[in-house]
Amino acid sequence: MTTTAGPPVTRPIAVTNPATGEVVDRFAAHDPAEVESRVRAAHEAARRLRATGYATRASWMRRAADILDADGEEVARGIVIEMGKTIGQARAEIAKSTRTMRFYAEHAEEFLADEPLPAPERVGARRALTKYQPLGAVLAIMPWNYPIWQAMRFAAPALMAGNAGLLKHASNVPRSALYLDSLFTRAGFPPGAFGSLLIGSEAIPSIIADPRIAAVTLTGSEGAGRSVGAAAGRAIKKTVLELGGSDPFLVLPSADVERAATTAVAARMNNNGQSCIAGKRFIVHTDVYAEFAALFAGKIAALSVGDPLRESTDIGPLATLSGRDELAAQVEDALAHGARIRAKAAVPADSPGWYYPPTLLENVGPECRLFREEAFGPVAVLYRADSEQEAVELANGTSFGLSSAVWTGDEEQARRIADALEAGAVFVNGMSVSHPELPFGGVRDSGYGRELGAAGIREFCNLKTVWIG
Repeated sequence: MTTTAGPPVTRPIAVTNPATGEVVDRFAAHDPAEVESRVRAAHEAARRLRATGYATRASWMRRAADILDADGEEVARGIVIEMGKTIGQARAEIAKSTRTMRFYAEHAEEFLADEPLPAPERVGARRALTKYQPLGAVLAIMPWNYPIWQAMRFAAPALMAGNAGLLKHASNVPRSALYLDSLFTRAGFPPGAFGSLLIGSEAIPSIIADPRIAAVTLTGSEGAGRSVGAAAGRAIKKTVLELGGSDPFLVLPSADVERAATTAVAARMNNNGQSCIAGKRFIVHTDVYAEFAALFAGKIAALSVGDPLRESTDIGPLATLSGRDELAAQVEDALAHGARIRAKAAVPADSPGWYYPPTLLENVGPECRLFREEAFGPVAVLYRADSEQEAVELANGTSFGLSSAVWTGDEEQARRIADALEAGAVFVNGMSVSHPELPFGGVRDSGYGRELGAAGIREFCNLKTVWIG
């Protein structure tokens, strides 16, 4: 069986430093023969992994985590050059990735243990049980905003379950893709157990259609999710889609307003504002609106914007010029419809990089693009609510449903709102954060399926029922 990956892509895949706009590296795209070789290697590696035990896979996974730890500073600096996040946040991404690798090395066998079914005699059996078995080679289509972590939260559970992975990474982070291409083999996993494909998006449908690919996972835009979901549906293949978000951050009268405002800055501005689970819509009860808005505005205006390799920088450039231009267009549209800027941080004077000032907007109405669309950058929007009910209605008034946060000192109110919010997660008196222990994913246009936790490792397993008479 040969994969048809489309015509060879002759243009190189470039690394452009978003802090300067300069191309710093180029890589040749994989041609169809190389793609075929890598798909075949993943298919063969999946067969080998299926036959290994958890202890063996865990030893390899821990070794991979050790290697990533040792390479951490170099990899972190590479992330900064590729997509512009600050060096401190790049180091944190590496640390989070290695923690996730060790988490699944420790817990995979527990999460995928056989489960005896109760009262087997009711179905005429002496025993009945379910077991989780790997599906095979899984195609992972990943974005640039967390070049190592985003891929690792798929790779660690998938490999520990006995699957192989093929990574089609975002085209602006090829260094990260190639680092991951060799990491697991260096740690002892079979060749091909986790490989990267340097290809354009035009090659994805034919790879999904290849019978050696068992399933697909995508983290990306709503449009990309629809395209990948349709291609996988035609091939009747399992998918997990983690798409966009426009997460609400609710602040109620009994909240610790100072702590909520401090957390709100981190929730919105982390990763230069380029995070699907960032708090984006700050819905504040009228009783504490003035206090929260003043605190939030002051903290945003004080952010340091500049060279992401400088230790003191809070906000670096956006990852792409097109992303910066799109964010600017969304803000201009809001201003044209009557929104106003409550706060704005300073950007480096005459910088050639793709910087956008951290900005706080008010009076953004339903006619504005920012009311309906995800803003992928350091722009926060304030909304006023006169009641708990209005706050919840505003929170649910979007097509997305990834995560959410609610700030209140009233436990009963927290339970009510947590039940009412239409989202994959609710964080009470905290910001939305992904942890290896917590299932992660959304509803509605934010996608379906779960990553992380026990649920995440089970997504790419066959849940097999065994009946014993």
